[in-house]
Amino acid sequence: MSDTSSASLAGRGLQQVGLFCRDTSRAKDFYANVLGLPFLFETAGMLFFQLKDMRLMIGKTQSPEQPVGGGIVYFDAPDIDTLGPALEARGVKFHGPAIALQEMPAHVLKLRSFNDPDGNALALMGLVPK
Repeated sequence: MSDTSSASLAGRGLQQVGLFCRDTSRAKDFYANVLGLPFLFETAGMLFFQLKDMRLMIGKTQSPEQPVGGGIVYFDAPDIDTLGPALEARGVKFHGPAIALQEMPAHVLKLRSFNDPDGNALALMGLVPK
């Protein structure tokens, strides 16, 4: 019997998250200029942005019938109370104000959701000191 203990995803980090879009020019403008993510490169209908220790890939749908969305990307935002209004000033339309998900003695876990121009679900999530 072979040892399968190393055949696990436990403890591994994410290398890249991928989303689909209908218009790569519009997506590039949103992710680079509105959200301020560092743009890495573009190839074969895919855009790549840097997120701390991982990449975000935005790929063009192959057909109009291909769905967009289906997941949520959460951006680490312990500065959610100042980052949210700054992104609003740059055109981000949030679904509402930041909500407190959990209160802890020294922190509050807050969430504020929005969509990219193609309808992909995105959110700011931050552990905010009290």
